[in-house]
Amino acid sequence: MPPKNTICLWYDGGALDAATFYAKIFPDSAVGKILRAPGDYPSGKEGDVLTVEFTVLGIPCVGLNGGPQFKQTEAFSFQVATDDQVETDRLWDAIVGNGGQESACGWCKDKWGLSWQITPRALTAAITDPDPAAAKRAFDAMMGMRKIDIATIEAARRG
Repeated sequence: MPPKNTICLWYDGGALDAATFYAKIFPDSAVGKILRAPGDYPSGKEGDVLTVEFTVLGIPCVGLNGGPQFKQTEAFSFQVATDDQVETDRLWDAIVGNGGQESACGWCKDKWGLSWQITPRALTAAITDPDPAAAKRAFDAMMGMRKIDIATIEAARRG
């Protein structure tokens, strides 16, 4: 039975490539059903991929090859909690190294324009520290980063 709620992501023809990439780099991710056009249509031809069902970290999604009319924005992003620097580096480097781009404070975009927040759990713990001075030091350190460096965040937290 299909899930009650599914995230639909709009792509300009790259839905299957994106889904395959996500399934390769994220655990608990997979490509599911692929719907191909049963006939020609104004912006494509019979056999083109229309939609791709996939999961990212267990979240059900549908990739819709809707065309160039709408672009991804930072208004939607996947926030991925990482356990250590190795995992942070692996995910960040996979996204950015596959035609993506870096942004600030742990944010990056994949080559299809989808935004990702690669957020170490250590960062979340540091900026929510009950000591306001420690939280501010960690927050200030984060503000100068692109990919999050856990050792620098923890050093800032300690003062």
